Amino acid sequence: MNRPLSPHMSVYRMFRYTMFTSFANRATGVVLSIGLLVLVYWLMAVASGTAAYARALMVLSSPVFKLLYAVLLLTFAYHLVAGCRHLVWDTGRGMERAQSKRSAAIVIGVSLVLMVALIYWAFCPGAHQS
Repeated sequence: MNRPLSPHMSVYRMFRYTMFTSFANRATGVVLSIGLLVLVYWLMAVASGTAAYARALMVLSSPVFKLLYAVLLLTFAYHLVAGCRHLVWDTGRGMERAQSKRSAAIVIGVSLVLMVALIYWAFCPGAHQS
């Protein structure tokens, strides 16, 4: 039992940006997995006929689900941009402390801009029609 252990919460002395971005990436993945249940419900309703689709449309267009959609768009945006950051890291680039800190700020900023754009596209009538 003299093998090394993985770092865990007790190893860190203070909350750092790297811990936040890592936790946020994992949390957004979990939230997106939960969001898949909503997608499956909608797909099952579409496949089940007009009556099932009408019931699902009534449920899924409620204000609670609109809030859930906004949260899902935020988590999607963050998880997508953080995933791109990890792909860059897989090439061996951006691993220095200053680069990592700068890329963390970029991930947060770009994901917020992407989230606003997605929410505008999804919730503003006529925004995506030509």
